Amino acid sequence: MTESSSRHVLLVEDDGSLCRVVTRNLSSRGVDVRTATTVSDALRAIAESRPDLIVLDINLPDRSGWELLRVLHSRGIDIPTIVISAARCAPERLAEFQPLAYLPKPFPLDALLRLVMPAMAPAAPSN
Repeated sequence: MTESSSRHVLLVEDDGSLCRVVTRNLSSRGVDVRTATTVSDALRAIAESRPDLIVLDINLPDRSGWELLRVLHSRGIDIPTIVISAARCAPERLAEFQPLAYLPKPFPLDALLRLVMPAMAPAAPSN
């Protein structure tokens, strides 16, 4: 976690309306949200400031969200991820990448919030 008490989410989604709604709702709950609309943007964002959680669309303009996860894995970067997608996700993909959760679009916003907020809880201090 960063020095501040705020938790950071990277929302990788190319639908502007969905980005605005999710960002507004998470921000109102004290979550710092950064957005990216492509895999390339997401990689830059992760290099600049490692998020605590990624909310990841699979169908992106430049590459797939699965490719983003492959790149991160190849670099030894492990960030918990919630996959959101209008396309059906194959069980093999879910088994390969083991996201915290998969939400098919359209989904109720409350469902996403119920997944994100517990993941954003500060880690218990270790003794």
